[in-house]
Amino acid sequence: MEGNLKQIQNTGSREIIKIVLFGPESTGKTTLAMQLAEHFETAWVPEFARDYLQEKWDKTGQICDIHDMLPIAYGQTQLENDTLFTGNKFLFCDTNLLVTKIFSEVYYSFCNPILDKAAREHDYDLFFLTDIDVPWEKDDLRDKPDQRESVFAVFKQSLIDNNKPFIILSGDKDIRLCKSISIINDLVTAKEMGFSSLDFVQIYNYGIPLENIQNQLNSYKNGISKAVIVKPAKISDGILKLSETDFQQKADFFDANKTNLKLIKFVPASGAASRMFQFLNEFLNDFDIENESINGYINRKKEYELPVFIVGLDKFPFYDEVHSKLKEIYPGYDDLKSDFKNFYLIKMLLSPEYFNYSNKPKAILPFHLYKTHIATPIEEHLYECANYANSNGISNLQFTVSEVHQIEFEKVIASVKNKVEKETQTTINTSFSYQNKQTNTLAVDNANNPFRDENNKLFFRPGGHGALIGNLNNLDGDVIFVKNIDNVIQNHKEINVLYKKTLAGILLESQQKVFSYLNAIDAGREINVEELLDFAKNSLNIKVKRAVSKYTVENQIIYIQKILNRPIRVCGMVKNEGDTGGGPFWVQNSKGATSLQIVETSQIDLTNPEQVKIFNSSTHFNPVDLVCGIQNYKGEKFYLPDFVDKNSGFIVQKNKDGKPLKSYELPGLWNGAMAKWISIFVELPLITFNPVKTVNDLLRPPHQP
Repeated sequence: MEGNLKQIQNTGSREIIKIVLFGPESTGKTTLAMQLAEHFETAWVPEFARDYLQEKWDKTGQICDIHDMLPIAYGQTQLENDTLFTGNKFLFCDTNLLVTKIFSEVYYSFCNPILDKAAREHDYDLFFLTDIDVPWEKDDLRDKPDQRESVFAVFKQSLIDNNKPFIILSGDKDIRLCKSISIINDLVTAKEMGFSSLDFVQIYNYGIPLENIQNQLNSYKNGISKAVIVKPAKISDGILKLSETDFQQKADFFDANKTNLKLIKFVPASGAASRMFQFLNEFLNDFDIENESINGYINRKKEYELPVFIVGLDKFPFYDEVHSKLKEIYPGYDDLKSDFKNFYLIKMLLSPEYFNYSNKPKAILPFHLYKTHIATPIEEHLYECANYANSNGISNLQFTVSEVHQIEFEKVIASVKNKVEKETQTTINTSFSYQNKQTNTLAVDNANNPFRDENNKLFFRPGGHGALIGNLNNLDGDVIFVKNIDNVIQNHKEINVLYKKTLAGILLESQQKVFSYLNAIDAGREINVEELLDFAKNSLNIKVKRAVSKYTVENQIIYIQKILNRPIRVCGMVKNEGDTGGGPFWVQNSKGATSLQIVETSQIDLTNPEQVKIFNSSTHFNPVDLVCGIQNYKGEKFYLPDFVDKNSGFIVQKNKDGKPLKSYELPGLWNGAMAKWISIFVELPLITFNPVKTVNDLLRPPHQP
């Protein structure tokens, strides 16, 4: 039976969502197709081949051969097309032509071109590729129990090669049914949002809830509400100022009370160093060594960072190594004119074939030159962790990293950890966490349509450091120290240790008092409501509602429990000396309540003169120096996502392959992600804030020998 292509073309309305149970084995597929059809009150298409081959056997006593492939294909397509007319929104297929094509190739090493073309062209909304994680069952159509993995791989690769939308369905029969119903409901929602089946599968594989996608699209369309700042936090109005005696007393309190506590240092460290070397990359891209002098380039571009870099070259910790490599490759390097020497040095520093610094994580770059060695930020954080996040000779340090860079982190840690542990008499437990792919956000173009890459796929970007609230939530510790990867120093380290312990001491003092109040309430002991509210206002910066005084005692206690039973953060603040970025402010939310927050410039309505005036009157800057308490008075972990202000994200302008795009970033880790925490701000000396934003920052005194 030769037939023609027209006989195996599928038909049907676009309104019918067609789903295929697809796989090399029949185990559970028929039952699942029937269950889904029953659940969605619609039709299903059984496997035509079973009845066809049974009839052939009854008539001739012969089993399946290559000549049966096309008749099976015709029959299956006719059955599917006929059933479409009885379908109600959905049609579930127990098999399809792609299965017939694959079996033809697997069993007979041949597929009729008519069948091959039709199988590739048949259009379905979703393929459920049934996994082989259940016991194999023999039936009349399939064998090869010893080749389950290889045959499954063929089926999977066929879906990939033909760009079919598929999801692997695993688990027992009950799990598969529940999972498939949920997926189908989400598919319907995705289509209503304007996404294709391939889009839906991409979103599903990221694990991003469709509700999140819809919220992101709404944010692009409607914008994000700006923060309403009431006034800057200042000394004695949201910021605590301590004397040197106070600093030492708080640090001593921490040391005296840390014995039974698990201390963890948490370091966001997944960022690459591209911004650190941006002005050097721009120089390489725009400078013509044959026709221009470096001084001419500096004047032409009004570039002020490059001359600082060149003048300080020999003071950088990487200079000797790069210089030695240059002399090895170019024996006459030292005899070149200075412009050529500087050009080749910068080129080697950033070249992927050599040092490739701008594409590496900051954490593994050489930061500090000592007499005996060169230290990376990783090494400096190991020392810091041992010196202040140390209880009973044990420290815990977690870096957030990109998976592709973890091996590089591990190499650096392995090279220095034993030395640090020996010098500090501390065992340091290091761990890594990744930013969850589910926190990635969908980018859009300037018309707010989903941005697509060169392969027409949706483009997702990491959701910013606010995504790390999930990583923080997964930690199990009593006191969590948070500090950025690049904020380390070479000199006066003992000062930083003191101030970090001070913040931790304030946290423990505050926690102890909060916990005592909440335990007293639980125990039914009599409490002084006025005393407690005074503590909340004056020690914890909580703006108490005026109406509370009119509440019944019972409702006052409920209110007190609500405002006190929250995670606590103690944040160091430094005097603002012109740095751009976040700072401490009193902020009013949509309900009119005022609270102490860290606010970024991008959260401010810069078109509002009054808001700009308040913002510019700020006296302090946020150096991202935090100590956090993430457990409640019962010793249970708070679920930190419950304390995020989900309306305080950011929309940023980015670029992909030369095309502009907009990206949504989640509420920042120390901004919106901690908006509903209890916040205590403490003034610290400027020495505690020494980030390396550009490579030239390594020339500052705190980073020099």
